[in-house]
Amino acid sequence: MGPPFLTELSTGTEVWVVQRHADVRQVLTDSRLNRANLFALDAPALTPFPNLLDNPDILINLDGTDHRRLRRLVGKAFTPRAINRWRPWIASVVDELVEQLAHEDQPVDLIAHFVRAMPVAVFGRLMGLDGLERERLAFWSDHAFATTAFPSQQVEEAMLDFFVFGTELVAQRRAEPGEDLVSSLVQAADEDGELSEEQIVLLTILLVIAGHEVTTTVLSNTMVYLLTEGRDTWNALGTDEGLAPTAIDQLLRGISISDRDVLPGFMRRAVEDVEIGGVLIPAGSMVAADTVTANLDPEVYPEDWRTQPFTSPDTPHLAFGAGPHYCLGAWLARMEMELALHRLPKRLPDLRLAVPVEEIDWRRGLLTRSPNTLPVTW
Repeated sequence: MGPPFLTELSTGTEVWVVQRHADVRQVLTDSRLNRANLFALDAPALTPFPNLLDNPDILINLDGTDHRRLRRLVGKAFTPRAINRWRPWIASVVDELVEQLAHEDQPVDLIAHFVRAMPVAVFGRLMGLDGLERERLAFWSDHAFATTAFPSQQVEEAMLDFFVFGTELVAQRRAEPGEDLVSSLVQAADEDGELSEEQIVLLTILLVIAGHEVTTTVLSNTMVYLLTEGRDTWNALGTDEGLAPTAIDQLLRGISISDRDVLPGFMRRAVEDVEIGGVLIPAGSMVAADTVTANLDPEVYPEDWRTQPFTSPDTPHLAFGAGPHYCLGAWLARMEMELALHRLPKRLPDLRLAVPVEEIDWRRGLLTRSPNTLPVTW
């Protein structure tokens, strides 16, 4: 742990890496460090070629008034109160998937049959996409987050296909509105009158991807830990559902989902000179907020998260970010994890990996890192 330091991305772009908890929080909340300028005409490349998240018009790359307008359009659907109303239904989805898993021939891929299936089912229902194939959604997700995993032309073609899907979906819900999130979003955007059709489509497809990708990745990596060195935590979670909320905080704090070989943190760009941790960062500089390291800052978290799985940290973690770009779906992701990490070990307490941990096949060349497959037995 120390002050910000200068290094290079794989593209050769210089970047200031910030790691101490207080410094990272400043980067994520200081308006002098924003997302929009990452994609200005004079901005150097962050990744070898663009993916969906590099689009300057997408929600996560907007700041100020434009960003607040878009977040308001969808924010009401993701408040704790709104999400709590979904809990009984989400619990029934989890129970059904756990029971289906219990009757599969062993070994079985936990990713395909539970970890990815759960958020796809949940968000598919919320957006009225119950018929959307998991394989198609996984294909779009992988390419939306790709950096070197696929040829650039393949990523471009996949994103074009995804955009066409989003365009058709928006048009269909405008013509035949329902009770789903997409219909509500389209209606709110049309009433707002300030959004282009492209922005509405981009917001829709971002929600489709982000609504399941974060939960899938977090839960995948968490399962690797719980089924190996975290067995005591696994067993306790299956016994007492009340332990889940605190355990989720510690697991989110300790287990990374990002591939830091690609980007060393949440990226921002200084729009003016700004001092961070005693270091003057010049205007125009790229800055990476390393939340993974910040969540382990010994000055803030003196205890190892693995030894205190059911004790809430005194300081909130930064796994979902902070400030204006705090993850919209954080409460939904937490609820899904709480339900899954109680009901799964309760029903299958002796669930275990069917392969040595060294043989796990990991997704690489994406912004996130998680297992492609996770063979399990019991």
